[in-house]
Amino acid sequence: MASTNDALASGLSMSAFAKATELKSRIWFTFLALIVYRIGTYIPLPGVDPVALGQIFKQHGGGILGMFDMFSGGALKRMTLFALSVMPYITASIIVQLLSAILPQFEALKKEGDTGRAKLNQYSRYLTVAFAVVQSYALAVGLENMMGGGAVVAPGFFFRISTVATLTGGTLFLMWLGEQITARGIGNGTSLIIYSGIVANLPNAMAQTLELGRTGALSTWFILLILVLVFGVLALCVFCERAQRRILVQYPKRQVGNRMYGGEASHMPLKINTSGVIPPIFASSLLLFPLTLASFTDVQQKGGWVSDLIAELGHGKPLFMVLYAALIIFFAFFYTAVVFNPEETADNLKKHGGFIPGIRPGKSTSDYFDYVLTRLTVLGSAYLAVVCLLPEFLMSKGAIPFYLGGTSLLIVVSVTIDTISRVQSHLIAHQYEGLIKKAKLRTK
Repeated sequence: MASTNDALASGLSMSAFAKATELKSRIWFTFLALIVYRIGTYIPLPGVDPVALGQIFKQHGGGILGMFDMFSGGALKRMTLFALSVMPYITASIIVQLLSAILPQFEALKKEGDTGRAKLNQYSRYLTVAFAVVQSYALAVGLENMMGGGAVVAPGFFFRISTVATLTGGTLFLMWLGEQITARGIGNGTSLIIYSGIVANLPNAMAQTLELGRTGALSTWFILLILVLVFGVLALCVFCERAQRRILVQYPKRQVGNRMYGGEASHMPLKINTSGVIPPIFASSLLLFPLTLASFTDVQQKGGWVSDLIAELGHGKPLFMVLYAALIIFFAFFYTAVVFNPEETADNLKKHGGFIPGIRPGKSTSDYFDYVLTRLTVLGSAYLAVVCLLPEFLMSKGAIPFYLGGTSLLIVVSVTIDTISRVQSHLIAHQYEGLIKKAKLRTK
């Protein structure tokens, strides 16, 4: 039997959307905020030669620079105000999340509710500033050293200071803009910023792929295989991101006076991919970082075992594939253990009087959650490995842009599903308000 929410969701239409004025204002705010972000990705950084910078990205675009450029929406390749994008903020947030699961002080703040979460968010902001300063300074020094300093018009102390101030300010503005989108717009602001950058560059990535086919660098059959694989990966991502294991939770009946309350049943949904896109991002960063460092030095020209190891870490190499899959699986289990605590979930269920039929409350419930989640994570990690390795194999056979890779497509699908579900939630809430107002008018 369908629930009330399911019935309302099935009855949503354009007329319901037209009446939801608050939802329309949130969507317009989100749209305008993302336009501001895209404009900022074209404001150039002072003192950088765009021609020399383009040559650098032609040489090193297949390494970690190409991946970070994907997350910045092309701002890093153009070396603009938002070149660092929100990556320092994401890194800081993940570290604070990990610390809240390891350190007792952070764990206590997490349990304090809104006050504790506000303090943790403040720590994330402070850490974002530190990461942005370090990364922007390293980027300034790296630009000065690339191509014998030809990428920078006037290298020196003033260029480094101006670069640090500009890029750090751009990251902090994006952090604030993301928080404003989350509070006053629709969806998660940080995710939508990354999403808009990827979507804006997808047509260009397709055009580059077709251009490779026109020049003969890629065969027609290979391009068709890429298109089929892209649509197949999108379909697999949609299916797996929406797949859930619903655990039945029963609440006992209780009598208050002459009335009987409770006795209801609900479901606790557990996703197959609890960790999201964090495992591919971490795994890619760890593997591509030494490859990028080697490309800036003369290690590969000197030869030796280090050169052979770096060569085996190239795209499509067996060692790279094995390590990439192993790191994705490791981070999938690790991050799932951080974001979902079976003991805490079982205790909260016990406090509210809920129980799983056939399972005793307390430790037995916690063990059951751990049992189910472990098996779901096995499927989720395998799904992430397949989605990320198939495009990686094609990228090794041709100069396929990062925007057609598994990580970018996974982000597009995840954010799209999350945003659509939030829009539906707002519409359902609006319909609830309309039903309540009609009920009040009838009782008068």
